[in-house]
Amino acid sequence: MNIGISRRDFLKTGLLTFLGTAGWGLLDQVETPSKPAPPHQMDEDHISNMPMSAGEVNHNRNGFDPSQILTDFDYGMTSLLPDGRTLREYSIIALEQEVEIAPGIPFAAWTYNGRIPGPTLRCTEGDLIRIHFQNQSSHPHSMHFHGIHPAEMDGVPGSPSMIASGENFIYEFTAEPFGLHLYHCHAAPLARHIAKGLYGAFIIDPPKGRPLVDRELVMVMSGFDVDYDDQNDFYAVNAIPFHYQLHPIQIRVGELVRVYLVNILEFDLINSFHLHANFFHYYPTGTNLIPSEFTDTVMQTQAQRGILEFSYKYPGNYMFHAHNTEFAELGWTGNFLVTT
Repeated sequence: MNIGISRRDFLKTGLLTFLGTAGWGLLDQVETPSKPAPPHQMDEDHISNMPMSAGEVNHNRNGFDPSQILTDFDYGMTSLLPDGRTLREYSIIALEQEVEIAPGIPFAAWTYNGRIPGPTLRCTEGDLIRIHFQNQSSHPHSMHFHGIHPAEMDGVPGSPSMIASGENFIYEFTAEPFGLHLYHCHAAPLARHIAKGLYGAFIIDPPKGRPLVDRELVMVMSGFDVDYDDQNDFYAVNAIPFHYQLHPIQIRVGELVRVYLVNILEFDLINSFHLHANFFHYYPTGTNLIPSEFTDTVMQTQAQRGILEFSYKYPGNYMFHAHNTEFAELGWTGNFLVTT
């Protein structure tokens, strides 16, 4: 019987008890000040008015912290090849692990190297990439890279790079083209393998690099279907809902910030990023050094990605979030804390 209650209402009213209530409690509503203070007078008590869960997940038990994932770039083990090219070698392990995605809400995740998203692999166009992959889970898994590479390295069913449980494989290809890319498992059912956490960012820098900025941040947008009905119950950047609302990203006035934004959201057609009180230059896929637009909101479907560059003129607390109310209220929201 349809009683007319939405997933969002179901979660907000604390009725998701069948998923485990330990530490979950009711959703708190952050108090809205009667008269918003000017940006320069705002403090951490007025970071956001989005509803959010009480408490915080245990990052140590999860084995990863979204604040660290922001700036954790994996350049691999490097050596020089006889032809003068750089060889970058990485070790990636597919695992099964429980991740607490909200207080008291465990999720049976599949991960690369024990984290969601997987390691942010970074290299330079023309480098030879060699990835030592181990599948330590009970299901077939792979690594499918967006970019240019031979068919046998594509990680799809029927190819030698689809790896059975307990097996190993070496992915090897030349990094091209430069830009912001991603990787994910391509085993069937594809939607479930992605939604359970097997994805990550893959950055190929131009041969001469990009213009210098003060800060570079990685944001991978995704969601979680905790009751397996092919509808997302939580949304997040770098896996943990509301994390950057609890832990604002600190930057300074005038600093040039570069965000590598990737959308890997499953079960919803479109995701978005909106920056408050500011505009950013946007480079779709990062394959061009000239921005395509100057805006404050961008939309991406799954696997679309782009680079954002901006700086703040005034100090204060500024929200960033999906410009879709449901996504924001279910976790895809955060704050930049801008100081002088």
